[in-house]
Amino acid sequence: MKNDLGELAAFAVVAEERSFTRAAARLGISQSALSHSMRGLEKRLGLQLLARTTRSVSPTAAGAALLQDLTPALERIERSLAEARKRRESPTGRIRLIIPRPATYMVLLPKLARFARTYPEIVLEVTSSNDPVDLVAGEYDAGVQIGEFIQRDMIAVRVSKDLRLAVVGSPEYFKSHKIPRTPRDLKDHACIGFRFSSGIYRWEFEKGRKALTVNPQGPATFDDPDLVVQAVLNGVGIATTVEQPISEMIAKGRLVQVLRDWCPTFPGYFLYYPSRRNQPAALAALINTLRLSD
Repeated sequence: MKNDLGELAAFAVVAEERSFTRAAARLGISQSALSHSMRGLEKRLGLQLLARTTRSVSPTAAGAALLQDLTPALERIERSLAEARKRRESPTGRIRLIIPRPATYMVLLPKLARFARTYPEIVLEVTSSNDPVDLVAGEYDAGVQIGEFIQRDMIAVRVSKDLRLAVVGSPEYFKSHKIPRTPRDLKDHACIGFRFSSGIYRWEFEKGRKALTVNPQGPATFDDPDLVVQAVLNGVGIATTVEQPISEMIAKGRLVQVLRDWCPTFPGYFLYYPSRRNQPAALAALINTLRLSD
């Protein structure tokens, strides 16, 4: 009965117009197609819904009873469709965004107040996660992630400049530990780990044509980059983290950066989403707001 909803809506128009001719013109179909559709609906229901004469059409008692329930239902459907069209055409509604905490500070928060003022009818629902996720399975509209972690079938828009990983320790820590000169020296240090759901992040280094990977060994592992930095500040050990958010702490001497010549830049954060087709205006507004300007 896949055509029942359309035929019921057509029946309501015929009953309102009390004329197949006027109803067909309003619906944009031929009078014969409309008559055939109504006969098919009545046959499937086993009820006569419309009384027909050569001069007029009116609902039967069964048709009038059906209209009593049908009319408010059709009105609710029309309101829902209008709301859906509004979301497609104007920036309104809810956007579910999943984003790593460092990217929230770097990419989203600096622009969030302006976004909220410009688009007051958009509600941004933000989930913090460091792990790459399946947007469709998680029912997210978009995500922000480092480019190398984004699946190839996603549309990606750059939202940050190049990033660099920083290896840092506190001044107190380095009072009792030698500063590492190469990644191989890290075996003599307390390395604070960072954990994705898929496992512990392996520290990757590159210098010229040399590339080394280190499995961090130390007293603690966290899944929150802020806690990693706090542990470093408290002298627990050394760690890797994105350089940009901690640059001020490095400049003020609260953190000591080491092995910088082994940490090249890499493409930064991208906002990604599944498809360009029928993109909601609210998502387009967010993309345009966060997009990295030249």
